[in-house]
Amino acid sequence: MPSLKIDRILKAGIFVLSVVLVFVLYGSIHERIVDVGDSAPDFSITADNGRTITAANFGGRLLVLNFWATWCQPCVEEVPSLDQFAKDMAGSGVVVLGVSMDTNPKLYHDFLARSHVSFMTARDPEARISADYGTYKYPESYIIDSKGKVVQKIVGATNWTDGNMVTAVKSFL
Repeated sequence: MPSLKIDRILKAGIFVLSVVLVFVLYGSIHERIVDVGDSAPDFSITADNGRTITAANFGGRLLVLNFWATWCQPCVEEVPSLDQFAKDMAGSGVVVLGVSMDTNPKLYHDFLARSHVSFMTARDPEARISADYGTYKYPESYIIDSKGKVVQKIVGATNWTDGNMVTAVKSFL
């Protein structure tokens, strides 16, 4: 009799684990990863300057959406060129928004103060926005046109002041 009870428990456990496996596989297969040509997922976040930012409120300008973190060395190395790029492109209809995944607000604010970052920044410690874009490795950037379409996706750090990069971005204006 005890062996029948153990068999039932094992069968129930196998069934439950099988159901969980199906859900995990389904979720990973249907995970959304935003790519060039896709509509950019909408988001709403409060930037450090107090302004509420959404993907749709850039008034016809080109949005460079950069996901980064202070604990990510390639991100830290990318910030100076992204900051210079934001300054250089400010008058030409390009807006840069850096969304940090930092969970520690002090480390985040200290880094921004040390780096004198001038582009718009916000912190998304739950990484909700980057998850909506399918971004889990940093840095990753999306260039979004005035119609809300992703026109370029950049995985990894880049030199934003490189002539080819600037030319590519200007071609989307």
